[in-house]
Amino acid sequence: MNTELTREYVDELRNFIESRDDNSALEMMQDLHPADIAEIYGELNIEEAKYLFLLLDPETASDVLVELEEDDRERFLKVLPPDVIASQFIHHMDSDDAADVIGDLDEEKKQEVLLHIEDMDQAGDIVDLLSYDENTAGGLMAKELIRVNENWGVTTCIREMRKQAIDLDEIYYIYVVNDDNILVGILSLKALLLASSTTKVKDIYDPDVKSVRTSTSSEEVAQIMEKYDLVVLPVVDSIGRLMGRITIDDVVDVIRDEAEKDYQMASGISQDVETTDSPIRLSRARLPWLIIGLIGGIFVAAVISRFEEDIQINPEMAFFIPLIAAMAGNVGIQSSAIIVQGIASNSLGLESTGRKLLKEMAVAFMNGLILSGLLFLYNYFVSKNMALTFTVSFSLFSVIIFAALFGTLIPLLLNRLKFDPALATGPFITTTNDIMGLFIYFLVGRLLYGVFV
Repeated sequence: MNTELTREYVDELRNFIESRDDNSALEMMQDLHPADIAEIYGELNIEEAKYLFLLLDPETASDVLVELEEDDRERFLKVLPPDVIASQFIHHMDSDDAADVIGDLDEEKKQEVLLHIEDMDQAGDIVDLLSYDENTAGGLMAKELIRVNENWGVTTCIREMRKQAIDLDEIYYIYVVNDDNILVGILSLKALLLASSTTKVKDIYDPDVKSVRTSTSSEEVAQIMEKYDLVVLPVVDSIGRLMGRITIDDVVDVIRDEAEKDYQMASGISQDVETTDSPIRLSRARLPWLIIGLIGGIFVAAVISRFEEDIQINPEMAFFIPLIAAMAGNVGIQSSAIIVQGIASNSLGLESTGRKLLKEMAVAFMNGLILSGLLFLYNYFVSKNMALTFTVSFSLFSVIIFAALFGTLIPLLLNRLKFDPALATGPFITTTNDIMGLFIYFLVGRLLYGVFV
């Protein structure tokens, strides 16, 4: 059912909550996907959300909890006792989702919830997952999977698979391990069905399997799954033992989070923030780059004051200050954005740094010729001032070349120094190119005006 979340819909649901009409409230939500229910919860206050949560069956409630935004989930879990969280929600979750939810709790409540989990195997899996950094494959993976031994016969293999499948919603691959739990390959259902009952798993499995280590970064995991079109990826420890698996839905979350982080960084926001954060946190995230922009503006003013006499002698040069600064910033951001995109997609390695630099310089040369040519024609027919015409046009061409060079080299340098290259697409590039662009403009003006005047 595709139900549009409208104000009328939420108000009607809220009326059922206020009147404690359990049946009507449940009827309104019975055909909704957990993600749709989670969206509704974002419109309710904490008591209303708590009331609806306790109406849902435990499995649906746990799915909804996973779909909630992190802030909403944290707010909701604060009002629930640890035993309810453990029995009503955690018990029905996959290990990776359960670890994500418990990881949002404060340390004291986290321990209480873990103590209330009756299934000790599940509790142990969650504790193991919580020990990994959340930005690594270990932090992304789930423990639930189908694992068979290479020495098993087909009959034994099928019997053991039936036992393991109880904990899985979807079966993507059957993983084959040796007696030491070392991942050695994958087994397809087709090969299993076509094999005789006396066949050994080691005679029919495929040894060609892609895997990552628990310490592999989440970004690299996303790149591998995208490159090889994988829907699931096994995770092994440092000696190759099978530890878990990562599914595509977890990687989609990583890609989205990385995109949001890069966008915020490119916009001059230094921390991961949400619209629901407090004004103090939002201000703290934005202020550092604004201060850098302020300092950059002071330097721009210093450059202009340094060439004050030139402006007094040739005041018409001041008319093109905004144009030069804007073009410098725009070209720099375009070049850096292309490089950052290549680094993020891991496609930049196909070209050497020198070749990439030459390509960007060729693009800048062509764009510079076209743009400075258009500006030359405008000034030639409008201003009738040949000194200004040649000065502004040559300055624009020089600024475009410099901005492209700077915008290409900075993200490459940041990546080499292990900093996030997305920093280069933000105010840093814009401010630096403003300063250097105006310096080049006035320096060219000082040199050329004497030739034409």
